[in-house]
Amino acid sequence: MSPSRSILLVGEGNFSFSASLSSETETRVTATCPQRQEDALRHEGAAENIEMIRDSGGLVLFEVDCTKLQQSAPLRGCLFHRVVFNFPHCGRKSGVKKNRELLKKFFLSCVQLLSEDGEVHVSLCNGQGGTPADQPKREWHNSWQVAAMAAEAHLILKDVHPFEKEKYQSYKCTGYRSQDKGFHVEKGLLHVFTRSLPYSPTEILTVEEAVDGDQVLYNMPAELSDCVFRGFLCSGSVHPVRLVQDFLLKGLAEKWSVSMTTETVPFLLKAKQLQAFGCDVDSADCYWIHLLQKDVISENDTSTDKERDTQETLARLSLDKVDRVRSKGAESLRSACLIDIDPEGESGLYMLRPSLLSKMEELLTKKEAYAAWHGVDERNNESVEVEGHKKDGPLGGRNGVPSLFGISGLVFKNVPVNLWNLPAFHELLLGGVFPSASEPIRLIGQRLETLLAPYGVSLVTEQGCLRLTALQKGLVGKVCAGNAGDGISSVRVTVSLNLDLLSVLLFSLPDWRLLWSHDPRFLQQFELRPPPGKPFQPFSLFPEHFSFDISFWTGPTWAERKFHAAIREASHGTVEQVKLVDTFSHPDLSQTSYCYRLIYHSNTHALSHTQALQFHKDLETFLTSRLQVTIR
Repeated sequence: MSPSRSILLVGEGNFSFSASLSSETETRVTATCPQRQEDALRHEGAAENIEMIRDSGGLVLFEVDCTKLQQSAPLRGCLFHRVVFNFPHCGRKSGVKKNRELLKKFFLSCVQLLSEDGEVHVSLCNGQGGTPADQPKREWHNSWQVAAMAAEAHLILKDVHPFEKEKYQSYKCTGYRSQDKGFHVEKGLLHVFTRSLPYSPTEILTVEEAVDGDQVLYNMPAELSDCVFRGFLCSGSVHPVRLVQDFLLKGLAEKWSVSMTTETVPFLLKAKQLQAFGCDVDSADCYWIHLLQKDVISENDTSTDKERDTQETLARLSLDKVDRVRSKGAESLRSACLIDIDPEGESGLYMLRPSLLSKMEELLTKKEAYAAWHGVDERNNESVEVEGHKKDGPLGGRNGVPSLFGISGLVFKNVPVNLWNLPAFHELLLGGVFPSASEPIRLIGQRLETLLAPYGVSLVTEQGCLRLTALQKGLVGKVCAGNAGDGISSVRVTVSLNLDLLSVLLFSLPDWRLLWSHDPRFLQQFELRPPPGKPFQPFSLFPEHFSFDISFWTGPTWAERKFHAAIREASHGTVEQVKLVDTFSHPDLSQTSYCYRLIYHSNTHALSHTQALQFHKDLETFLTSRLQVTIR
């Protein structure tokens, strides 16, 4: 046990467990019980145990209500590294609902005395907790729902393991139905809880960028504001998406030389840029952006200024709490949150980049890009060098250009809320021009299959392309061929890989949203750069799912993508599934009623029924003010 650790024990009966802990060195025990002193002393061995605790420097308190710990004068202002509640029970023949309420009130009370990095230990008889660790597991409604009750106090379940009674030889459990009789602790489970990070308030992010000769100012959609400028792919990063990128590039570099450009690419893209390169993107899946301001960059700008604008992050962050903006009314939020598809208007000309393909094609057509990939400009390139790899393999490049070169970065898709639909993810894009006779699609596909098949990725041939798919996750990458522009002797190959979904597969993450977690416990598991295949250990076990329905009337038109954007923002990303349950069109009023079922679930934060319900009510407010619907 760590030195100088303070432990608070509540609900003690004969104080035997507290006495066992008090014998450990560098531990200060505060033991409490709900009874009066004279009643507590009637328990067998209580007097001797109390004396042992006090002799070791501990404190014993009587008539302490574990649901109102702050009302105990000796405990006010105290912080404990650990709070322990062994085999709680309301007493006598109390049902599961009363014991759930006991747990909930205890958690809400004890968290006020818990140090920032402290733990709450709750031991329960087998089956009571309602988690998969209970064997056999009771039906959830017939359990104490310990993880859900702890979430009410913003605590997450860190660990569950058997209650080791043999470690505490003098421990004698009492209190069964308010008697000296003990509980069945032989298969008991110890539940360890820690604090969850709080939900961060949604922020409005204002970004300034140079886009195709214009200096533009715009607001990032609120549901995406936490995705940008995170630096996951920066040099030296240990984030899983960077580890997966390094793994893939190293694996490919064993066959061909690989170079990556690190040139900064604006998040914003003109629609004509995407169309010019024939990018296969559905306009409905694009985040169309309303500009706040646009200035034409003067032709007198020096090349140095332009290079600086390209290389430096051009984002000017204007972080205002949404609540502050909301006070100005719904109209104030329009430019920040409204996403329209308006190809004919000014705002429809700009979108958040749905792919890096247009930038790849742009680089391929520039002569200076070829020079950079030869190593002329070391600032904007990083080559993957693997000892012993062949630079002139079966897919040798033309004119000495490395066989594969590429770019990676964040891309955006305005997709409906679904378990494996990612509105923002990191794309790794590789390309090159190869002799047609060398069958580059087949050889690259074989190499990717060797690297990724052990993690559940399959290759499917479809219309001259290879699709990389995974069970449940769907499409995780594509390998396509196109005309190289010099007849039939050469072919241009493009490889697009979703690094986020591949990270989920290669490190066995239960949820892609973990990749965006600010909780330091997430990245701590990757500090030593573990190889793919080492499974991630969740820091929040068995989080509960909560289901709520929402029904409303709309006008003649209904923009469902805006509905999904509002869900992501209002729920702080905790909604993982949206299902249309029912629709009804009124024959006379030109109105349609929609009913959706939303599933709330979080692997990153404590999510209680109370919190999920509050998010749901926030969503109703969002829809009423922004989409002008009438909640039913």
